Amino acid sequence: MASPVGYERIGRAALVTLQRPERRNAIDGTTADALLAAVRRFEGDADARVLVLTGAGDTFCAGADLKAIETLRDRDEGPIGITRLFCPKPTIAAVAGYCVAGGLELALWCDLRIAAASAVFGCFERRFGVPLVDGGTQRLSRIVGLGRALELILRGRAVHAEEALWIGLVNQVVPEGEELETALAWAEEIAAFPQETMLADREAAIRGIGLPFEEGLALERRLGWATVRVGRAGAARFRDGAGRGGAGVPGMDPSGESD
Repeated sequence: MASPVGYERIGRAALVTLQRPERRNAIDGTTADALLAAVRRFEGDADARVLVLTGAGDTFCAGADLKAIETLRDRDEGPIGITRLFCPKPTIAAVAGYCVAGGLELALWCDLRIAAASAVFGCFERRFGVPLVDGGTQRLSRIVGLGRALELILRGRAVHAEEALWIGLVNQVVPEGEELETALAWAEEIAAFPQETMLADREAAIRGIGLPFEEGLALERRLGWATVRVGRAGAARFRDGAGRGGAGVPGMDPSGESD
């Protein structure tokens, strides 16, 4: 039997694909186990710098498989497999079709979200009294703000791609069929940067969001200054002429003019 979660290396990205299109990639206990195993594999793959999460077929993920809800359990990593984990490397969701209920919580677990024009987001489980227990109550408000998050949680309504972009739920909307290609291109951009300082900055941003401001600054100081030698080496390259005019910055052309 094929695994419900695929793992493939594409360049410096690990592509993790939910592979239950006949169930709109809904997650049961076996899928949750396989998803956790895929993320652990990514964490241990030194050459994989960014994880891209997507769904097979025309749906990202419809959430927990309500026909097999008894197979899910309250595990430390999260009922659907990974949503209570801190992943040490960047993650991107490539979303098409339904990204709802636990599927939305999976996308919120990712650092970045790229949506096809068909994408639909929402807490659709509200209709059936299924709770958000995979990080949705905490991450949604941090991403879109408490007022918008509460409206989506309380009403359980659909949010289409353009509105999702407008409220900051997704980072970019692309034409149908281009979401995975775009996510992989972003992954290569991220993978090309000096990793040690970028990962320290990412960790400070994620772990600092729930800290008092002064504690967040202390975390930034500790993590950032541990990589100061990398920054000094980069500054030396700049002094020698590298990177002038915004060269190497996504969104800048070689002349230094923005796209």
